[in-house]
Amino acid sequence: MIAALFSGGKDSTLAIHKASENGMKPEVLITMKSYNPDSFMFHKPNVRYTSLQAKAMGIKHVIWDTEGQKELELEDLRNALKSNKVTKLITGAIASRYQKDRIDNICSELGIESIAPLWGMDQEAELTEVSDNFEAIITKVSAYGLDESLLGARIDRGVVDKLIALKKKYRINVAFEGGEAESFVLDAPMFKKKINITSYHITWDGTVGEYIIDGAVLSTK
Repeated sequence: MIAALFSGGKDSTLAIHKASENGMKPEVLITMKSYNPDSFMFHKPNVRYTSLQAKAMGIKHVIWDTEGQKELELEDLRNALKSNKVTKLITGAIASRYQKDRIDNICSELGIESIAPLWGMDQEAELTEVSDNFEAIITKVSAYGLDESLLGARIDRGVVDKLIALKKKYRINVAFEGGEAESFVLDAPMFKKKINITSYHITWDGTVGEYIIDGAVLSTK
């Protein structure tokens, strides 16, 4: 079974896109739903709407709960992979050794081929590819230099330029692999339908903010 570890964000969606172009379209998307807002491994904001993204792509979807406790959450991932009889796993890792090494170790233990189509990709090039081909929005910011104005902003060329400027000033990771921000994809080339957000609210404490989707529907493209 070819699976993809799917958060609904730009990286895991782009990884699926690239793997599919190379003849390795996933048969199932596995979303780890963490109850820890500070999970070391798994994306948290708006993961319940990954079910809409999976429908838009026409791919089977599994949501697997985890308490999100450091290291223990890896056992939950291991169980999810075993239960779904995964033989190949696609992930969206770009530069984070913390995540990739742990996933690679689990895959090695279970005899699963670990596939990371974005690994080592230039981060500015990745952002540009997302801006040119996807409709993706920023759903969380949590780094100095990233402010409330970015919440809900589409990752377009203007936002890419802003992030690159902030990288030069504050040394942020523009691909967000240091946890600087999170994203959510509303439309992509492999989506048969697009996602329309019908309601949302924003939280902001002066440093950390989230764009929380309260309602969303699929609509024709």
